[in-house]
Amino acid sequence: MAEPNPVDALAPGQIEEKAETIGVGKARMPRARQFILAMMAGIFIGFGALSMIFVKADGTLSFAGSQFFGGLAFSVGLFLVLCAGAELFTGNSLMICGRLSGRYSWGELLSSWGVVYLGNLVGSLLLVLVVALSGVAGMGDGAVGAAMVKVASGKVTMGWGSIFFRGVLCNMLVCLAVWMGFGAHSTVDKLLSAMLPVTAFVACGFEHCVANMFFIPMGIAASAMGFAPEGAVAVDLGGFLYNLSAATLGNLLGGVVLIGCMYWYAFKGGKK
Repeated sequence: MAEPNPVDALAPGQIEEKAETIGVGKARMPRARQFILAMMAGIFIGFGALSMIFVKADGTLSFAGSQFFGGLAFSVGLFLVLCAGAELFTGNSLMICGRLSGRYSWGELLSSWGVVYLGNLVGSLLLVLVVALSGVAGMGDGAVGAAMVKVASGKVTMGWGSIFFRGVLCNMLVCLAVWMGFGAHSTVDKLLSAMLPVTAFVACGFEHCVANMFFIPMGIAASAMGFAPEGAVAVDLGGFLYNLSAATLGNLLGGVVLIGCMYWYAFKGGKK
């Protein structure tokens, strides 16, 4: 039988095995290093979110065009995570595969998730501070700052259930992007793995907790700087926590259960 081509993407069963191996490394990584890498992921996703805001600031685009090109711009965030190396809470939902195979404990898994979540938040807030000081909110005669506030307002005015289920759908696509990234052999492979699912989730208006760690504080900062458009709903810490609680729980359900557990059962569960 012919040997597999080393340039081909990994088969799904091989990706599951790789997901477990990567999960072992994440579960046992020194927490200080993991925190720094999680901060980097928060910054990277924030860069993607900021790129999307610039698209949203263009009032000449149609709704569909704004959603699609905004998603395309946002995909730079996950591409940086996959290629530059960083720890992203939502993508790390796939660590459930290694836990179900008994390769590390629940304590190691939950500790890793907690450190990464906190690091993502700190990195996101750090980027918000730098962006606020940079003056980019004033670009386009204030259109960028107005878009920052408008995006944040839209995220805190949705019903909790809507945010939750949009979070479920979002992290299904994010984890599929990371899953395919595990199977990639080149930078271009990883670019396409990130670009297509991320463009889809942003275009559909789904909710990503780490992205919202940037979007909503950035909207609060832009509003405080006087960029709130007329009629915009005020965004505050309560609204931030409201959105984050729903988006985080939805992301966990979508990534852990509907992607990680499903793939683990498909390729490993029947053998246990």
